[in-house]
Amino acid sequence: MEQLVFIETGMGVDVHGQNVTKAAVRAVKNAIHTNSMPGIKNILPEQSLDNMVVNIKLAAPCDHDKLDLEEVRSAIPYGTVTVEVMDGGMLTTSGIHLEEKEDKNDLMYIVNASVEVGY
Repeated sequence: MEQLVFIETGMGVDVHGQNVTKAAVRAVKNAIHTNSMPGIKNILPEQSLDNMVVNIKLAAPCDHDKLDLEEVRSAIPYGTVTVEVMDGGMLTTSGIHLEEKEDKNDLMYIVNASVEVGY
């Protein structure tokens, strides 16, 4: 990334089902869905959103091998998107094990995201 423009952070949780991808996508959406970048096109090369570069950093507590990076990337509608995964986040009890929610146990997965945008 030549020029970093802004960074947003978010958190995502999968309360039932122990799905790290679901928690990661929620974290990315939490980071970006309350933002508007009205001037971003003016500073991007060729004034094109396709020239935006987005780096997603995810702190996930477990199941890194089960994380669907393409699904995470698809949460960002424009530009070139990369994803970096590191240890972090949290596993904590949901307080209940619900088989009808596809729970394997009573854990909920919490993932943190940092979304860096630039060009």
